[in-house]
Amino acid sequence: MWILESAGPEYSWLFRILPGTLKTMGRAARADFVVDAPLVSRLHCRLTLDDDGRLDIEDLGSTNGTWVNGRKVEKAPLSPDDKVRVGRVEFDVRHEPAND
Repeated sequence: MWILESAGPEYSWLFRILPGTLKTMGRAARADFVVDAPLVSRLHCRLTLDDDGRLDIEDLGSTNGTWVNGRKVEKAPLSPDDKVRVGRVEFDVRHEPAND
């Protein structure tokens, strides 16, 4: 399981992503992960976790872009300890191995 967590003075979110899933992030109620914060587009980005454990992020044409480790990306793989920013919200990326 992968976790995106933002814990700041203004906002606090924690999202879990399980293998074989695709999740959207944005301000709209129809987004899987709702981030109601300034500069976040209605459907800002998509996170895809394949069955092999690879997590990718893809910008969905957001106004302010999707950023990974300070670099604007259209699509990029994520690794543990990466920093993802959408709007003014920064998320820490973590990976927790499955407990068998």
